[in-house]
Amino acid sequence: MAYFDNISKIKFDGPQSKDPLAFKFYNPEEQINGKSMEETLKFGVAYWHTFMEDLSDPFGVGTAERPWDKYSDPMDRAKARVDASFEFFDKLGVPYFCFHDFDIAPEGSNLKETLANQDVIVDMMEDYMKDSKVKLLWNTVNNFTNPMFVHGASTSSNADVFAYAAAKVKKGLEVGKRLGSESYVFWGGREGYESLLNTNMGLELDNLARFFHMANDYAKEIGFDAQFLIEPKPKEPTTHQYDFDVAHGFAFLQKYNLQDVFKFNIEANHATLAGHSFEHELHYARINGMLGSVDANQGHPQLGWDTDEFPSDLYATTLAMYEILKNGGLEKGGLNFDAKVRRTSFKPEDLFKAHIVGMDSFALGAKVAQRLIDDKALESIVEKRYSSFNQGIGKEIVDGKTDFKKLQDYALKLDKVENESGNVEVIKSILNQYLVTTIAQG
Repeated sequence: MAYFDNISKIKFDGPQSKDPLAFKFYNPEEQINGKSMEETLKFGVAYWHTFMEDLSDPFGVGTAERPWDKYSDPMDRAKARVDASFEFFDKLGVPYFCFHDFDIAPEGSNLKETLANQDVIVDMMEDYMKDSKVKLLWNTVNNFTNPMFVHGASTSSNADVFAYAAAKVKKGLEVGKRLGSESYVFWGGREGYESLLNTNMGLELDNLARFFHMANDYAKEIGFDAQFLIEPKPKEPTTHQYDFDVAHGFAFLQKYNLQDVFKFNIEANHATLAGHSFEHELHYARINGMLGSVDANQGHPQLGWDTDEFPSDLYATTLAMYEILKNGGLEKGGLNFDAKVRRTSFKPEDLFKAHIVGMDSFALGAKVAQRLIDDKALESIVEKRYSSFNQGIGKEIVDGKTDFKKLQDYALKLDKVENESGNVEVIKSILNQYLVTTIAQG
């Protein structure tokens, strides 16, 4: 059965197009630094938001019109979603998708039934993927929705819950290997605490590390060579989550000797919830060799929670792509749209329109970022700003050839210390110029 009969394959029409069902800037074949846009951006569809989201909120039931959800039997609905998803992937022309285990198959009355349900749906997906260009960017498991995870999963105070969570991840790794997943994500939805007054933080963090090591050991055992990813988030649903941001996560990985196993899957809206900009988190991960993949969305500037909007802020997408391109791309990662349409955008075709906006926004951002890099428009300013460390006492500091005594002797001889402007306003003006001229050139 076809679910999007009224939608043709989405084509690139160029920046002058007024068709909401056409790309204006995303041309999959256009080259950016020797690679096609499709290879560079590696867009992925989030199965949970696109095919599971009913657009309900705390004040109203769902508004989404989803013809694949007409079936009363949960497994029939799951099968219909597979049919709809691969039709969607093909017409959008997206190369990747992502999912949690409960996105693709319903939870059963016990673990055995749950895993059996997954097998049925994975069989369907495997058959579709034989004739489709779409690949699995990453998969993961939902160890946060079921009430058993009220105190966490791998950080739970209940050892039985730890075991149950491990059993689910074991299956997730097997599914990832079977479907050729390029990465595997760990999002600690409830891996944190509500109150320190009843929390053994040391034990919980130790157990989280034990869990990760066991997962890595099993992946090696079955020959699953996907990149492991941690997705940071500071709060919501827990008061404080252990993977608060990239810096917290990186410190954790180094302490437990996991820094060579994991990289980070960075979500834009999670970055802002942590009080950072999107580019800050990407930059911190990049300079530490830990940038793995990206959940491409944005938050609402006036709302202090995870709104998961489709990205349209060109400044954010440009600065994000600047970091990604400086990183040499996203090897086994990509740009996954962990984003949902707004409650008022309830028609099936709105799913296409929203993805088009997101893909165009990152495509244009990539073009602007590559021009900035090619022209060294920002690099030259930064290099000049820190030029004092390329010679004299600055070079001695960098080379480790000085100490406090020598530095004091040097400072005593200074007549005065002179600083130069940081030129922040100039830099923002340059960014504006590159955005405008790139849009004008198409």
